[in-house]
Amino acid sequence: MNRFPLWKNILVVVVLLVAMIVSLPNLFGDSPAVQVSLANGQPLEGSGIEQVRGALAGGQVQQTSIYGEKGRVMVRFPSVDEQLKGADALRAALGKQYVVAMTLTPSTPAWLRAIGLKPVPLGLDLRGGVHFLFEVDMSTAIKQRLDAYSTDFNKILRDNRIRRSVSVVGQDVQIRLADAEDADRAEKLIRDADRDMEVERRSTAEGVLLVARMTPEQMKARQDFAIQQNTTTLRNRVNELGVAEPIVQRQGIDRIVVQLPGVQDPAQAERVLGATATLEFRLVCAEENAFEAERTGRAPLGCELYKGRDGSPVLLKRRTIVTGDQLVDASQGFDQGQPAVYVRLDSNGARNMLETTKANLKKPMAVVFVEQKRETIERNGQQIEVPRETREVINVATINGVFSSSFQITGLDSLEARDLALLLRAGALAAPIYKVEERTVGPSLGQENINRGIGALLIGFAAVAVFMTIYYKAFGLIANLGLLTNIVLIVALLSMLQAALTLPGIAGVVLTIGMAVDANVLINERIREELRNGMTPQAAIHAGYDKAFATIADSNLTTLIAGIVLFAFGTGPVKGFAVVLCLGILTSMFTALTVTRALVNVIYGSRKVERLAV
Repeated sequence: MNRFPLWKNILVVVVLLVAMIVSLPNLFGDSPAVQVSLANGQPLEGSGIEQVRGALAGGQVQQTSIYGEKGRVMVRFPSVDEQLKGADALRAALGKQYVVAMTLTPSTPAWLRAIGLKPVPLGLDLRGGVHFLFEVDMSTAIKQRLDAYSTDFNKILRDNRIRRSVSVVGQDVQIRLADAEDADRAEKLIRDADRDMEVERRSTAEGVLLVARMTPEQMKARQDFAIQQNTTTLRNRVNELGVAEPIVQRQGIDRIVVQLPGVQDPAQAERVLGATATLEFRLVCAEENAFEAERTGRAPLGCELYKGRDGSPVLLKRRTIVTGDQLVDASQGFDQGQPAVYVRLDSNGARNMLETTKANLKKPMAVVFVEQKRETIERNGQQIEVPRETREVINVATINGVFSSSFQITGLDSLEARDLALLLRAGALAAPIYKVEERTVGPSLGQENINRGIGALLIGFAAVAVFMTIYYKAFGLIANLGLLTNIVLIVALLSMLQAALTLPGIAGVVLTIGMAVDANVLINERIREELRNGMTPQAAIHAGYDKAFATIADSNLTTLIAGIVLFAFGTGPVKGFAVVLCLGILTSMFTALTVTRALVNVIYGSRKVERLAV
């Protein structure tokens, strides 16, 4: 009556053995480490390990181990002091072609790493790291879209030989027509270009004025696009930084949260994440007029005045050939021994570049570096933040041949080329972002949170174990073994799924212990009831597990639904709590109904029992 078939006993043993092996990496903790990678994003081959080993030996730095991982070289150190010395020695020896970043890495033995086992990744509150809260400039997102409309409408009307003056005024695109007879044709062309826009015709003293404006639905869609694009771009930039288990997600209407566990250099992370850098390619106006335009402060018609890297004036055409959102890929390299950024364009950008280079051979073209920043100024006695856009010509070169989708940018040093390639490869931000909040959680505070969480877990487990042992005797001990197994299974699942464990997640484990014991209480009380009704011990065990199943399943199912809802609609810490809660419900049902039953069967199933210690 109380015997499992052989296959079920084997299944329980195999599951427990696998869970214990998968959980093993969590026993070894983290070590201070340095990550070395190539600045151009290429994988670091085996020779890189020997270079790193030689640099550390030359600097007389002690290290615990050196190994390759995902195209990078990881170096573990016995202490933080050695880590700092090692990072300095590597930067000095390897130069700017390599990126040396300090981090924490698991002290997992090589044989466990070889079979792909990893410890549970820890969240920001447990591991330490950096928390950023960015705000997206929605007004600039709308303005950028209006500027794009202005450029498109101007090109369409020019191609159809309609004299006009196109400008953006507030949230309107205004088209002034030189000839009133062109009004019907111009209005039709604009409506055909974007059927969702509202177009209004007005009569003024200067002639006919067409006013095109975005609908509220278009504005909302543009703002949502800006948030989604910026979230994707920030996630790509985090991936380029090589940060493990980052959190990048939208918060509210116009904010984005970025959490980088284990990052010890927040300045470098902020510099890369917050940069709204992109490029524009423009033709150069007559170079001899640049100094005259700078002296008078007035640029010729169709031109704009810019500054070069050396501070000299440069006149560029207003019309942009290619913008940053048309870049597909960018990588750092060298051209004739000089640092360069190799750029690849999408089909639209390639077509525009092809047409421009065909028509402008032997003429100069400039690359403009555009960056949005936020600076603090004093106004009316108060410190306020205002957006500021900087535009700098980083390269002017003569078009010596026809090209389209692939070309290179030179005139940069190695560090600038690396950062520019990273930003362009990760994607341009759809709108500027500004840092609203920054928090740094030190490793010591993270370790304190871990200690407190583990302490709460041990106290909770001990209290439950003592109660169960006193109240249910032998069956209480079996329930305690089930609870211990339950914790091992949760840790194993988190390790396999690589789901980040946070402080709320530890709270979820503690809650799971209390909930898991409920199932054993129901089973034990049912066994007691059946014994009081005159059943034999073997029959009471069978009935206790059999009849308690429906109640256990119903109660756990409702809690599982609540956990799924929390995961679906929660953010950050709530999601971490929900993940652990859902996994804990599944493992507690398995341990309460299968593992403890297997133990009871082993103890009582093969012999005649007169009395149960329950």
